[in-house]
Amino acid sequence: MSGVLIKNLTRRPLPSGRRVFSAIAKSVLPDWDISLVFVSQAKARELNEKMRGKNYTPNVLSYVAGKKSAEVIICPSEAAKQAPDFRLSASSFQLLLFIHGVLHIKGWVHGDKMDKCERNLLKRHEKAHSDGNRHRHIPSKNGRSRGALR
Repeated sequence: MSGVLIKNLTRRPLPSGRRVFSAIAKSVLPDWDISLVFVSQAKARELNEKMRGKNYTPNVLSYVAGKKSAEVIICPSEAAKQAPDFRLSASSFQLLLFIHGVLHIKGWVHGDKMDKCERNLLKRHEKAHSDGNRHRHIPSKNGRSRGALR
């Protein structure tokens, strides 16, 4: 069984368009099982410290958990704070964070190639995931307007 299993460990509602996560995972990591977990700021900070030795609340974390299985962890409250910096709705920014996470799982590192792929995947899948913000802009060709995915 390949696809995306979604768990919400927060009090926030899950984003709409849940099938889009599976479509993205299938296009980037075919035949992989991906677990997508939404966590609180406290849990995201704790995991970031434990997994990476970093002392801040990340918007996304991702890691390989086994042969063709991985986990992407998103902090919705952190993502909601950062979404305006990217001129995206909170929902679209969470989708971008998921894309970012699966590209890291695939082995990609930050750079122009990754940014371009993120923009293309977001553009292709955002409509299915839209929460009514069709006129929002995706990140610019030269990267993001402010801030960076962490």
